[in-house]
Amino acid sequence: MTTGTAGRRPVFRLSRERRMADIMSAAREVFREKGYEEALISDIAERADVVEGSIYRYFENKRDLLVKVIEDWYEGMLSDYDQQLSGISGTRNRLRFMIWRHLATVHEDPALCQLMFQHLRTGEDYSRTAVHDLNRKYTRRTLDIVREGIASGEFRADMPLRLVRDMIYGCVEHRTWAYLRGEGDFDPTETANAIVDLVLAGLQKPAVAANVADESALADRLEQAVERLERLSGVPAPRAAGREATAPDGGSAG
Repeated sequence: MTTGTAGRRPVFRLSRERRMADIMSAAREVFREKGYEEALISDIAERADVVEGSIYRYFENKRDLLVKVIEDWYEGMLSDYDQQLSGISGTRNRLRFMIWRHLATVHEDPALCQLMFQHLRTGEDYSRTAVHDLNRKYTRRTLDIVREGIASGEFRADMPLRLVRDMIYGCVEHRTWAYLRGEGDFDPTETANAIVDLVLAGLQKPAVAANVADESALADRLEQAVERLERLSGVPAPRAAGREATAPDGGSAG
């Protein structure tokens, strides 16, 4: 005699964490392909192989799903950064790595970066999201490197750290904005080298007591770094007062 359960196939239920991970993975793909406005919950459900109603068991709405996708992306980047930074020595090398890796991330994943900048960061609730806190941790890695340089005597101690942060990430954002709009391209390595040279020219202590010659040398270094960035972006560098601007080919721009 057989029982009523004989021959039934066992039912395996995915854990809540696994189900959420599958939905977020599908959402990341759909957001990348279609952007935020065109991405539909039904598309994400089909890609995740779940019914549409299941998504609302784990996420409040499409924006909540986007926040969780970007949050997971940031956590992965921070873990990767920490692992790679542990094997890099030297203040300049560590600072350059952080700038280069940020540029490389934009270059490798423009779709998610655009979602972050255009749809998430501009929202009224952004400061209350976990992504906001993760972004602060992300930029804090760079400021910790600057603090190390100050503590070792390599960098000036009178430069406001927030200004340094804004200079680095504002410069990165400005140089990559056209690329995120689908206009042109940029080289993460060349751009990182130019930005780190510009930042270090302003942060490093002069080797000897400041005098007119030192100030002139610092001005030359800053101007050269700015010109390199301008050449990389294809925008003419502004002509400095009392100086003749140099064209990218080495000739006179005037």
